[in-house]
Amino acid sequence: MKGPFLPLYGSGAILLLVVSKPFIGHWWAVYIAGCIGATILEYFTGVAMEALFKVRYWDYSNQPFNFQGHICLGCSLAWGGLTLLMNYVIHKPVEKLVLAIPDNILTIATLLLTCYIVWDFALSFKAALDLRDVLVSMEKLKGEMQRIQKRAEVIAAVAGEDWAERREAMAENAERRKVAFAETVDQKKQAFAESMGQKKVAFAESMASIEKSFAAIKENLRQKSEQYSQDDREEIMDLQAQYRINAAKHESMRNNKVLAKIFKNNPTMKSRIYDEDLQELQKEGWLGKKKDRDK
Repeated sequence: MKGPFLPLYGSGAILLLVVSKPFIGHWWAVYIAGCIGATILEYFTGVAMEALFKVRYWDYSNQPFNFQGHICLGCSLAWGGLTLLMNYVIHKPVEKLVLAIPDNILTIATLLLTCYIVWDFALSFKAALDLRDVLVSMEKLKGEMQRIQKRAEVIAAVAGEDWAERREAMAENAERRKVAFAETVDQKKQAFAESMGQKKVAFAESMASIEKSFAAIKENLRQKSEQYSQDDREEIMDLQAQYRINAAKHESMRNNKVLAKIFKNNPTMKSRIYDEDLQELQKEGWLGKKKDRDK
């Protein structure tokens, strides 16, 4: 959230007081109740947020005795210590301070703060949903760019060969020529598909490869334009148009100011499904720009 409010911590602090109140006379029972109550809240909140936003805003996967990365033993024990602190040190002075405020002033302050927090929460919730949508769109966009890359490489490779001799050799049998040409293209497609399937490439890599393929096609068109059919030319223009559109979409994702704010406030967040896309946005977007400013 933009303001100095964290609903999860606030509701967690209230929960610690509520679950430990029946055991207030026994500090060890207060400690255990706090450990259990806060751990349950943290686990189910983490699961719900990841299911909704596709991102983990905290991750304990690298901590010992963690469960699914949402909770860990160290934090659970720390919650118990915080429960003792809340009950025996913090809560009483805060309670006296709040009760000392006149009712009419307290009512107005509560109303104003509630309105502000609801407004802030709504904006932050929408920003988190926007990040989720960007990650989903980015994964689809990456697949589309890889398709363009493979097709551009196929056209560049196939048209770059000396097809004049093959056309002359297969002139006597049109059907054989058609089958042989299709098999050659299919083999190249399969080879490129296998090479692309070996690893997921970043947008920068994919874009550089596409531009290289377009440059090769442009050079072939200049030198051997007769080797390109009208269908090839139309497909090349279509691929270039799709590439420009996708590149513009990717650039707008990187320059999203709302996402930059999320990255700034949550630099360690992860995504189990879209972690590569999330890291790429962080490195190329806000974090990358921050490094440039620091230099």
